[in-house]
Amino acid sequence: MTLKYTRDHEWLEASGNVATVGITQHAQEALGDVVFIELPEVGSTMAAGDVAGVVESVKAAADVFMPVDGEIVEVNEDLSQEPSMVNTDPLGDGWLFRVKLSNPAQLDALMDETTYTAFAKDA
Repeated sequence: MTLKYTRDHEWLEASGNVATVGITQHAQEALGDVVFIELPEVGSTMAAGDVAGVVESVKAAADVFMPVDGEIVEVNEDLSQEPSMVNTDPLGDGWLFRVKLSNPAQLDALMDETTYTAFAKDA
């Protein structure tokens, strides 16, 4: 499995040609208590950079951007009942959606953990 990060504070963990996507620890801390999450529709095809969803907190709303090209194959239905999982476990149970990768080579352009940690410190 490969864990990658975006400049928009999403994480992506690829396993084969499917990747799980969520927001980073840094992003959830900046947002505060998450109260609502809008997720993409299963079956929708999106390009890297497209708005794939919205995370709303008591402080703000933030777009979730598609980190790679692909088709949404699953969304985390549990978040509709318990959006706070994004705060308590953003890299685990708080995942947002899974995408079937159209172009796995796009992963190479994303940041690894060391690079992202340095980037997020200055964000």
